[in-house]
Order: sequence, then structure tokens, then C-alpha cells
Amino acid sequence: MDNVTKRKKIVERRKHKRFQVQDGAFAVLTPHFYNWGQIIDISRGGLAFRYTGKELPPNVSCDLGISLANIGFYLGKLPFETISDFKTANEVAYSFTTTRRCGVEFGELTLNQVSELEYFTQKYTTREA
Repeated sequence: MDNVTKRKKIVERRKHKRFQVQDGAFAVLTPHFYNWGQIIDISRGGLAFRYTGKELPPNVSCDLGISLANIGFYLGKLPFETISDFKTANEVAYSFTTTRRCGVEFGELTLNQVSELEYFTQKYTTREA
């Protein structure tokens, strides 16, 4: 089987379109700002963010917040489940920090959270990912 045939067999499992987010958008794990990182992309179903440090502990009880500090936007207390969390290549040679990418799926959102998430996606994303 050639590479073209293999690629055609890959099935997209995502239910929602992903969008790249403007610079300055951060995912924040609360309470106590346990960890935070720059959002890479977002959809109605979840988001991916980049952070530095150690892998997130698997059973930490926390919520997710989305912040755009430069304009005062904050959407908090989003329930989520971590889908992936892995080390990525450092962008800076000889860096002593570990960069990780975390993908999360949103849990059951309130109507207000859904509305705010749609507003965020319409106003603060740059293009389809």
C-alpha cells in the first residue's frame, strides 16, 4: 500500500472545526493558577495549549479558564478531560525547560459557557486550523 492510500484511510474523528487563536490567549488551570499556557487552537469540543514544565498530574481536581488579558476577556470554570499531554521539541536550542502540548475535551458546558465560547471563537480566532 502506498503513502497516498494510507493517508486516505485516516479518518478525522473530531466533531468540530478547530480554529487558530490570536496571540495572547491563554488556558489557565484553576484554582490557584495551577498551570497555564498559550492556546494553540480551539473548537466547540475542546482546545490545545502549550505550556512549560512537568506533565500535568492525572487526577488533579481543577477547572479550565480561557483568558485574553490584554482585553479583559475571561471564561472560567470550564469542565474538561485531558485527552493528550506530550513533550514537544524545544523551539530554542539549548533550552533547559521542557515544552509540552496538552489537548483537552470540554465536559458538559452551561448555556452561558457555550455562548461565551462561541463569542470567543468568532471574535478571537484567526483562521481554521
